[in-house]
Amino acid sequence: MLTLEKKLWMYEKMVLSRLYEQAIEQAYFEGKLPAFNMANGPIPGEMHLSNGQEPCAVGVCAHLRSDDAVTASHRPHHIAIAKDVNLRAMTAEIFGKAAGLGGGRGGHMHLFDPQVSFSCGGIIAAGMAPAVGAARARQLAGQDTVAIAFVGEGAANQGVFHEALNLAAVWKAPVIFVIEDNGWGISVARDACTAVQGNAIRAAAYGVPGIRIENNDPVAVYEAAGEAVARARRGDGPSLLDIETWRLAGHFVGDTQEYRPHGELQALTERDPIPAFRAQLFASGTSERVLMDIENRAAATVADVITFARDTPYPEPAEAYEKVFA
Repeated sequence: MLTLEKKLWMYEKMVLSRLYEQAIEQAYFEGKLPAFNMANGPIPGEMHLSNGQEPCAVGVCAHLRSDDAVTASHRPHHIAIAKDVNLRAMTAEIFGKAAGLGGGRGGHMHLFDPQVSFSCGGIIAAGMAPAVGAARARQLAGQDTVAIAFVGEGAANQGVFHEALNLAAVWKAPVIFVIEDNGWGISVARDACTAVQGNAIRAAAYGVPGIRIENNDPVAVYEAAGEAVARARRGDGPSLLDIETWRLAGHFVGDTQEYRPHGELQALTERDPIPAFRAQLFASGTSERVLMDIENRAAATVADVITFARDTPYPEPAEAYEKVFA
């Protein structure tokens, strides 16, 4: 049952993720304008934001414990936040600081927090096999923990997607594959590169339940994920959740999104899941004061972690060769 307490937790994580990414985006642009150069500023390199995809993370992670393993993709912030990754250390990592999760070595696409069993990487679909491995290890140890692999819809066209589903099904491994289908693989529309109408039906080829969740609805994601997680904990094997979501930013910060059809982004922005969920909570009796307290608390957390990341020192140059193979 989805309690009000859990709904408010989900809303707070969604708001926290959105405010966090807005602050990260602002810091990211420092020193990169007017002529955009991603090597400049306090956060060099690419930056992938998850604005609009928050329901996927909270709906699934609301069912997880700290010892449940999660692997995420190159667009990981909303998932890391929903999995309770140490946000100070995560932000310091994004800023390349010594206090970061990886000592400033990994940046925003390579976040690892063993305290909550979270990891991510920049290679498409690469987290699927490790998630199956984590699930199998726990299965052999007699534990009731599960593993979750978050990927984008483009990952379903990678070979490891099929290998992971097949082996998970053979082992009846306690793993849930979560596809965040935002309709775009960088600048290529899903329908232009995927032969099937939806990726949920691919699960049937491996005897795995495949569920499609429409409309970027956090409650619907929560309900479907609850069934999948319970199935995995019972020992009944893997599931696949194919979630319709939308990317309200470019593939990366600086992406002009000229490939989108005219009016698409505006239409999706008008369906932003955070205001929609807020309105739903308010309509069901949650007071404006409670909602504002949540929003203010999230804003204070973001201010704290950004300040911490800016103020904490960079690693010493001599440390560059340390922990390379750790």
